[in-house]
Amino acid sequence: MPNKIIFNKKINNFNKRIAIPGDKSLSIRWVLISSLSKGVSKAQNLLFSEDVLAAIEAVRKFGIKVIVNNKMCKIYGKGIDGYRYKKNLTVNAKNSGTLGRLILGILIDTPIPIKMIGDKSLSKRDFKRIADPLSGFGATFRLNKNYGLPLTIKGSKKLKPIKYYEKKGSAQCKSSIMFGGIKTNGKTIIKAKKSRNHTELFFKHLNLPIKIKQTKNFDLIEINKVKKINPINYKIPSDISSSAFFIALAVLSENSKLLIKNVNINPSRSGILIILKKMGVNIFFSKKKIYKGEVVADIFIKSPKKLRSINCPSKLNSAAIDEFLIIFLIAAKAKGISIFKNLEELNKKESPRLKWGSNILRMMGIKTITTKNSIKIFGNPKLKINKKIEIKNYLKDHRVFMTSAIAALSFGGEWHIHDKDSIKTSFPSFLEIIKMFTK
Repeated sequence: MPNKIIFNKKINNFNKRIAIPGDKSLSIRWVLISSLSKGVSKAQNLLFSEDVLAAIEAVRKFGIKVIVNNKMCKIYGKGIDGYRYKKNLTVNAKNSGTLGRLILGILIDTPIPIKMIGDKSLSKRDFKRIADPLSGFGATFRLNKNYGLPLTIKGSKKLKPIKYYEKKGSAQCKSSIMFGGIKTNGKTIIKAKKSRNHTELFFKHLNLPIKIKQTKNFDLIEINKVKKINPINYKIPSDISSSAFFIALAVLSENSKLLIKNVNINPSRSGILIILKKMGVNIFFSKKKIYKGEVVADIFIKSPKKLRSINCPSKLNSAAIDEFLIIFLIAAKAKGISIFKNLEELNKKESPRLKWGSNILRMMGIKTITTKNSIKIFGNPKLKINKKIEIKNYLKDHRVFMTSAIAALSFGGEWHIHDKDSIKTSFPSFLEIIKMFTK
């Protein structure tokens, strides 16, 4: 069968209730933290995507037993120093920057060189930004000339704590240093630009030796060596990034309503909700609660009668970094010119997403002005598409595929979207849920 899908029909208005699979960021972190715990950790609603399965396979390579079935994942942790390091060991992070960067922090004490590889997209991403600070602990790296994958790490038994200034708002880099800190004697100090804080919340929930002081633009984090991590049983809440595609479908479809159950609306991740409210979207929360440090709620969305353009505050960028493609799509239907700035980090994702966001909109007939770190979108509230659009050669970026699918269902036209298997990295059931709206 060809690895593409064709959409040629705009959907009708709807009133739906849906459930979205578990949060990818939390799923990967749960796997890694559970592998360092002492005892058996259990997770329900773990996301069984390629990225999470790669994390499971990675910890298995270090002697950690993992049992997976449809309803439960069990990890038999052997303690903070429980990894078994073998010769000629290769970790395949596949498409996952979260796995590739975070696990390097855990491996800073390996006495034997370990090779890390990834798929074509991940191999192009910058690993020098994490190798440099981890080298400060005492680990040594061998990087290729472009600072991507493959790389080799060799750890040290004489680790020393570091002071690290994370300037880019990368939760992956920050979290990797945090994992290094819990393996190192002494106090590791991190000054980090605001970014998602799942690792901090995990550490605090587990009562690990971490102190956090929040300022307006940065978080100051102190971490000391950990002696023991208790097992963690977790029912993973639904992923806000995956939910965003269906939120957009409700926003862009007239006279539509949507309820999404039990979604992680952590403020460091839910910038899209703030942005859409500023654009005139009706969003309501119910059954809101704190679960193991994370804010979880049912989300109700009602399509607006009209969308306002936005001059998006840059302070919201880090909390919406994975959702900007879908935000750009919504801005295409807003009245007026929407402006998004300081988005250079968007081009360091699975594909150059700022460029691809502009490409998709221009193929739809929307005027954009794009620089290396900003985009202006000239919205058209009456936009309807009556032509063929083909999406291909986008480095198999799952979010490009899913954004294109939502565009096809919202605006019409005949869309030929290649590499449908790209969704397996983060949202394997995406097309199954789409069918609920197209019946």
